[in-house]
Amino acid sequence: MTYAPDLALARKVLAAQPFSNLLGARLVAFGEGEATLEVDIRDDLRQQNGFVHGGVLAYAADNTLTFAAGTVVGTRLLTAGFTIDYLRPADGVLLRAHARVVRAGRSRVVCRCDLSVVDSAGTEALCAVAQGTIAVPEPAQEA
Repeated sequence: MTYAPDLALARKVLAAQPFSNLLGARLVAFGEGEATLEVDIRDDLRQQNGFVHGGVLAYAADNTLTFAAGTVVGTRLLTAGFTIDYLRPADGVLLRAHARVVRAGRSRVVCRCDLSVVDSAGTEALCAVAQGTIAVPEPAQEA
C-alpha cells in the first residue's frame, strides 16, 4: 500500500498537539519527502539574551523531521533521536524549519532539517541544522 501525503490531515495531526498550539506552530508545506513548519517569534519564546530559546528551535526541528518522514511512510511515527547544531543566535520575526527525507527504510527514516529565522525585511538566515532518525513502529499485535 502506498501512502499519499495529505496536508489537511497533517495539519489536523499538528493541531492535536497541545504544545504545538501553545507555540502557535503552523505546517505550511507537506509532501514529496519534505515538510516546512513555521512559528512566529514572540518575546515569550526568547531566552535571557533576547534570542529565540534553543528549546524552541529543538521543538521545531523534532516536529518537522517527523512530519517530513510522515510524507513517505504515513502518520504512525516516533522520533528515535536527533541532533541539532546551533550555528548562530536566532533572532527575527519568524522561525522556519524545513526538513527533507535523506533515506526511508522499512523501520527507520533519516531526515535533515534546516532552521532559519526571517527578519522584518524578509531576509532569511540559517541558524541551526538538525538530523534525525524517525522510527516506524510495528503494528500492535492482536491477542
